[in-house]
Amino acid sequence: MTMLIMAIYRLGTYVPAPFVSYTNLQQCLVETSGKVDLLAMMNMFAGGGMLQLSVFALGIMPYITASIIVQLMRVVIPRFEELHKEGQTGQAKLTEYTRYVTIFLAILQSAVIASVANSALFPGCSVKPIPNSSVPTLLLIILTMTAGTGLVMWLAEIITERGVGNGMSLLIFTGIAANFPALVGTVAKGANPVKDVSVVILMFLAITIVVVFVEQSQRRIPVQYAKRVVGRRTYGGTSTYIPIKVNMANVIPVIFASSILSIPQMVATFGDQTKGWVQWINAHFSYSSPWYLAAYALLIIFFAFFYTSITFNPEEIADNMKRYGGFIPGIRAGAPTAEYLQYVINRLNWVGAIYLAIVAMIPYLVFNSLGIQRMGIGGTSIIILVGVGLQTVKDIDAQLQQRHYEGFLR
Repeated sequence: MTMLIMAIYRLGTYVPAPFVSYTNLQQCLVETSGKVDLLAMMNMFAGGGMLQLSVFALGIMPYITASIIVQLMRVVIPRFEELHKEGQTGQAKLTEYTRYVTIFLAILQSAVIASVANSALFPGCSVKPIPNSSVPTLLLIILTMTAGTGLVMWLAEIITERGVGNGMSLLIFTGIAANFPALVGTVAKGANPVKDVSVVILMFLAITIVVVFVEQSQRRIPVQYAKRVVGRRTYGGTSTYIPIKVNMANVIPVIFASSILSIPQMVATFGDQTKGWVQWINAHFSYSSPWYLAAYALLIIFFAFFYTSITFNPEEIADNMKRYGGFIPGIRAGAPTAEYLQYVINRLNWVGAIYLAIVAMIPYLVFNSLGIQRMGIGGTSIIILVGVGLQTVKDIDAQLQQRHYEGFLR
């Protein structure tokens, strides 16, 4: 069932939305090849469907954005934090809010795509992908893309509930993996195809090794539970640990940093290209600019600390440990435990943030040195591919062990 849903998702990325001229669209893709790098990351997460103006043009991106927004709202809105603590009932309510936010974002994003399809999405194209850009036509395109987003969200939830692995992660994995050969083929069209492809493949192999090592690494904080006598039974007295990943923020800081740095480029796209401020943005916010790379690294480090501070609450963990009689050896329960956990997290955050910045910037530096136009291939793609792959393998092993099939398959 999981494989069938992944195939349906890939099929939907090639089904054009209503009133989209497939012939004109393919001509625009050829004429503007290498000029739409601004939307490369969004198109990558959409599985290539955005630049195809398909029914799945938005892919899983609105769902991802909505999930992040609802998660961040826990800090701003106390009601969301209360729902988070209510267990399964509260999580069901938060999931319902996430769906509403997803549809709202899908309407906004599809409206932007439909309105700029003939201009900013394919700059300099001699034909129009949407020949008839009347209001009823655009409304039907918006409705179709929004419905496609709702279908993708439903398919992702089906995989999570009844399939193997996390549905949202697997659909992202499917889109990136499907576009990877074509992106490598783009690199092979350069002046030195053998050298360029060899360097790119070696770079990705090296990044993969680093990502596997770091993503599997964790700091284990020992926890001891005191013995309690209730009636004639003795509880507690066990030793365990709190596993803390080195990279707790995953790829969220990279996505945030890329999104923020893409805003000036997006504004410049709609401006007059002869203006001084537009030329300044184009010069300093390109991937070959040292100012862009420095700002990119700093933003990744900032969002790594910011996102971890929101998702990991040392005081809540310390209170739960104290409630059940747990303590860290050598550390008093309560506030000292929370302070110790915060100290450990801050040290790990520096390692995780610097690791993310290096992995995200290496492809830029390598591509710039080779003179290769970046077309969506980056450290973010490798982190997602490797991370989702490792988690899916673990989920498959868990399924096999649950059904006692490991002897037959191994």
